[in-house]
Amino acid sequence: MKPDVDPAGQEIQQLLDYLSQFQDIQTRSAGIRGASRVVNEIYLIGPTHHIPIETLQRMPGVEKVVRVSSKYRQIGRHGGQLDELGFVYNGVEFSQETFNCFIGPCAVDTPDNVETIFRNMQRVGLVTARMGVYKPRTSPYDFQGHGRSCLPWLFEMAGKYGIKVIAMEVLKEIHIEEIFEEHEKAGKPTGVMLQIGTRNAQNFELLKAAGSQKEFPVLYKRGMGLSLEDSLNACEYIASEGNRNIVFCLRGVQTRLGDPHRNLVDFAHVPVVKRLTRLPVCIDPTHSVGSKDRAPDGLMDIFHVSAQGIIAGANMILVEFHPRPEMALCDGHQALTMQELEHYMADVELVRKCYKERVNIAKQALFKSWHQDKEEV
Repeated sequence: MKPDVDPAGQEIQQLLDYLSQFQDIQTRSAGIRGASRVVNEIYLIGPTHHIPIETLQRMPGVEKVVRVSSKYRQIGRHGGQLDELGFVYNGVEFSQETFNCFIGPCAVDTPDNVETIFRNMQRVGLVTARMGVYKPRTSPYDFQGHGRSCLPWLFEMAGKYGIKVIAMEVLKEIHIEEIFEEHEKAGKPTGVMLQIGTRNAQNFELLKAAGSQKEFPVLYKRGMGLSLEDSLNACEYIASEGNRNIVFCLRGVQTRLGDPHRNLVDFAHVPVVKRLTRLPVCIDPTHSVGSKDRAPDGLMDIFHVSAQGIIAGANMILVEFHPRPEMALCDGHQALTMQELEHYMADVELVRKCYKERVNIAKQALFKSWHQDKEEV
């Protein structure tokens, strides 16, 4: 619909009245807030081949009519739709043009360690963190996170150091409720991004619960054994419930072909996801690599893998840091230290700058090609 159309106004009602004559068609409305405008879209679900597009295009308030052939109705990039939308949450923008770095431990352990991380983040100018509170583990005897009990002091400390967004995994619907309640009690000193982990990548009830609330954006991690199509359909579950503020995360896929890394790195799919959808794309090099091995050139594999994702256009990176990895209660062997933070950030900034330069060269080449084609015509 056109930008000035009231979602509850006469134009929408007139359109819905017209569509009601097609008995096999269901309609669903969605308001998507982008960086510069709110886009109101109406989806027609069912056998739409007999609905005249020309009639819809002439109706008051209609800006565009797009026939969707892709199965990703809401997250997909379809011909005629806006190229990309993105969203702004607690002052931080997420889109296919931006870049945000989330650092922190896989699982929160002590207030002292969290404060050390936040203090160092403030020092280097980072405002987005990863802080696991509920942690699924392969063994039932491993540390599984402090849960709700650590949320009050975690939120308070984040506010103290100016942290804008914390990404934290949720394992079931009650965890979303607990985070919401403690966030409200704390006075919302920071923001929260709900993470759907790889082990819950097809937990459809959890996906629907994350999608049915609009308080928090969602970070969806690709299932370690799922095809890209299955994982994108899982994101469609979230979006179909109403929450379109989603970031898609690549974290490696489980296959013996990835050895000696923990997983086979799938960051070549960064441009693929950006081409198929309008979602910002995140990478998780820590869980992909699973170690701090160093190459002969002096760079850790985590640095090299991070660069692979960023040079391909990643919009967000999720990387594990801990002040004392040897004391960490979870995944300490793969965590970078505070002493390595400045080196890592300098490397990330260098690669991101290179990506932007590559984009500029590509634009110039496309313009030159277009101009030559016009001259030949």
